[in-house]
Amino acid sequence: MSKRIFLSSPHMSDEGYEQQYVKEAFDTNWIAPLGENVNQFENELANMVGIKAAGALTSGTAAIHMALKAADVGEGDIVFCSTLTFSATANPIIYQNAIPVFIDSDYKTWNMCPKALEEAFEKYPDVKAVIVVHLYGMSADMDKIVALCKRYNVVLIEDAAESLGTYYKGRHTGTFGDYGIFSFNGNKIITTSGGGMLVSNNEERIAKARFWATQSRDQAKHYQHSELGYNYRMSNVVAGIGRGQLKVLKERVAKKNYILEFYKRELSGLDGIEFMPSNEWNEPNYWLSSMTLYGKVRPADVMEALEKENIESRPIWKPMHLQPFFEKYDFVGTDVSEKLFENGICLPSDTKMTDEELTRICEIIKGLWKD
Repeated sequence: MSKRIFLSSPHMSDEGYEQQYVKEAFDTNWIAPLGENVNQFENELANMVGIKAAGALTSGTAAIHMALKAADVGEGDIVFCSTLTFSATANPIIYQNAIPVFIDSDYKTWNMCPKALEEAFEKYPDVKAVIVVHLYGMSADMDKIVALCKRYNVVLIEDAAESLGTYYKGRHTGTFGDYGIFSFNGNKIITTSGGGMLVSNNEERIAKARFWATQSRDQAKHYQHSELGYNYRMSNVVAGIGRGQLKVLKERVAKKNYILEFYKRELSGLDGIEFMPSNEWNEPNYWLSSMTLYGKVRPADVMEALEKENIESRPIWKPMHLQPFFEKYDFVGTDVSEKLFENGICLPSDTKMTDEELTRICEIIKGLWKD
């Protein structure tokens, strides 16, 4: 069987930037918990996206959790959340004993629908926060969403876990809300093996989040804790990998865009195929090349055909309001997210793929229309 082609796997730099920073951590014996790599990773990412402060954490999930806590979300508070996302977006709402209300997508962006969001505000005017996701590296319609949050004086949190390197009207996603989060999980556009970042222009709240994430240790010679703490801080070794990965982010974004354009060129002529949307104000990183199928060939057919050839692909995220754990919570919208889930597929988007491998994938898919 041919070598496995992954959906999106870690891709270290050819120059070995990551190893240089990790070696520095070993050479100075700053392995954990913190150190110069952590400090510089926070500074370098904040400078890159154009925001005042960043806190390096163990995961994007931890970053969302700290964002909600920084926003004073607590027991019984309502939080609006994009429904078309991975569960890591919604789980921290439950950590804070708050109540999620899921918001539908629109076809223009595949992200949170501003119209549905406005309906949700009318239904729940006392909402505490909004979590908007930038799905698969495509930005949501931020002007409308930001305006609604300002009108209702509600904290906005951007889940940019999948969209590092994406621009909305020339500005990085993750920097429009009161808080933004990024993920460096193994499958993301850059990775630290696992990790996340919380960003904000509110430097005081980021400092507080770092405090909570370091077990809320008070400044005392003995161990003293006046608040509940969490073990969420990134290690110095992991941060070293992140510093090296930041240096190749532009290359990774360029390759992700190349992959999508390759698929479009080869597959757009097939009946029933529609690719992920593109808008004039959006410069996506296209983390995962995705498409919907509305003809005789179904997503399951494509995934099965690819898997037979040792090639990984996946469905579009199953909406949160359809998940067994979350189905008891309210949902505002129509059926857009459900239709995207039913008809959507994420194609192999690994930045190490060659043209020969991309051609092979396309030929397998084209073959399904010949049967």
